Amino acid sequence: MDDYGGSVMVMPEDPVMLLSFVNMKLRDFYESLDALCEECGVDKDGLVEKLKKIDYVYDEERNQFV
Repeated sequence: MDDYGGSVMVMPEDPVMLLSFVNMKLRDFYESLDALCEECGVDKDGLVEKLKKIDYVYDEERNQFV
């Protein structure tokens, strides 16, 4: 739980597992990266940077990291 009584999603630490997990969540549950991060209490900038290190960037039109 966060300081406001909401839950915070636990994300995989391994970047490749994180990529798979986030893309699945985006595909199945969220209309945008902003929506996923906001609802799950995830640091968007940190997530984007972590996936950038393995050469993946968020494609807004596809709503996935490519």
